Amino acid sequence: MSHEPNATTLGGIAATDRTIAAVAVALGTFMQVLDTTIANVSIPTIAGDLGVSADQGTWVITSFAVSNGIAVPLTGWFMARFGLVRTYVAALAMFTIASFLCGIAWSLPALIVFRVFQGFFSGPLVPGSQALLLNIFPPQKRSVALALWSITTLVAPIVGPILGGYISDNYSWPWIFLINLPIGILSASLCWVYLGKRDVAPKKIPIDAIGISLLIVWVGALQILLDKGKDADWFNSPEIVALALVAFIGFGVFMLWELYEKHPIIDLSVLKSRNFVLGMTVNSLGYALFFANLLLFPLWLQTNLSYTATWAGFVAMPSGIVAVALTPLVGKMLAKSDARYFAAMSLICFGASFFMRANLTTQASLIDFVMPALVQGAGMAMFFMSTVTIMLYGIDHNKIPQASGLSNFVRITAGSFAASVVTTFWENHAVFHQSRLVERTDIGNPLMAQALQSLHQAGLSMSQSLGLLARTIQIEAYAKSAFDFYWISGWLAFALLILLVFAYPTKATSAAPVAAD
Repeated sequence: MSHEPNATTLGGIAATDRTIAAVAVALGTFMQVLDTTIANVSIPTIAGDLGVSADQGTWVITSFAVSNGIAVPLTGWFMARFGLVRTYVAALAMFTIASFLCGIAWSLPALIVFRVFQGFFSGPLVPGSQALLLNIFPPQKRSVALALWSITTLVAPIVGPILGGYISDNYSWPWIFLINLPIGILSASLCWVYLGKRDVAPKKIPIDAIGISLLIVWVGALQILLDKGKDADWFNSPEIVALALVAFIGFGVFMLWELYEKHPIIDLSVLKSRNFVLGMTVNSLGYALFFANLLLFPLWLQTNLSYTATWAGFVAMPSGIVAVALTPLVGKMLAKSDARYFAAMSLICFGASFFMRANLTTQASLIDFVMPALVQGAGMAMFFMSTVTIMLYGIDHNKIPQASGLSNFVRITAGSFAASVVTTFWENHAVFHQSRLVERTDIGNPLMAQALQSLHQAGLSMSQSLGLLARTIQIEAYAKSAFDFYWISGWLAFALLILLVFAYPTKATSAAPVAAD
């Protein structure tokens, strides 16, 4: 048995007011998603200014991720207890205040505490914005709402690292947090003015204190494990093993408690919907592949091909431009079509872009790097809208906040897991390729001797020649490792197509199988 969130009454808004409110909600979401990536490239600068090591500085990211991971699945409960608009506006206001505190932080401990607050209050923003937009727009215009939501979640992760690097290079790091102030104030104000009076009355729901406590324990352990696993050599570290056990056992106990709790903090009844489970799985795993490649590609360009952070960002930017340009068109077409077809096309685009990158070389030109990004952008334009449409098809309207919170939590966790896996795979597999390449570079090898002679004739000493060859081997090894990951990603993207076969069609004319309560 589970609680029922309030029915919303946000419909019937005039077209102009709805547009302003939707843009305000989208701005808040953009700010939150931007903040999850903007600080990543600024860690060395922050650590240096605060007089701590870069390793200690990573807690700026970890603290945000842990508190955010805990808050996201609680969104449905918060919105049922306090109302959709109240929850979103309050979270946005507190997130803005926390951003200000981060900007004036005087030490690393202070910054970490403020990042915990910022991460927690950012939790309801993404799933909350999704639920709000779907309630602002009438059912026949749901695709428009999803298109607007998709644009914010697509562009922000690409813009974040570029903007963070630019601010750190040209200004002081506090501005990566302080730029949130005008956006947050404007978004919260407009949301309250245009939607505040339309919010429903709060519903008194008992607090599932044990459920919240269990959630904090296992999600916190999982997020720290994912963030620190690579540096700690994963399960060779007793600390990581302990965190894994806490996360695994805590998750099991939490699920059992929520299944039998009369007023659970997370309504698991949405898992009775086949489309929700299948859509969430495709959405989370597809996002994990997308996010892993989004992380690996600029990293490879910077560490191996001497691209600056700015230029690496520019190479990835065309995918965001294509996605933004195509998203409105896809939204209109999606309203009249089966979302499964668009989800399938998005996965095909993802897979094709990964395979295109797998066939690159270290001598590839800028246009060679941009072309896969354009194909990926087409997939991005379709992916989020179609998979979210599949997920919510058949879900009771009143349970959208719960479903959105749960699906976004799974997606974010999948992205964190992918980020940890991709960097570990890349480095470990590069060592494998490097050892294989070294085997072929024996000085007695005629080709090796010829290469050394050519370098010597060019004016390099023997030690300089060997150093240059060693660097070349390292670059080639990391390139081969990246290409291996792209091949794996491409096949995994195509494998996800199988899951779409088992989902119900989402055409407007078909009957939606509502999840049982």
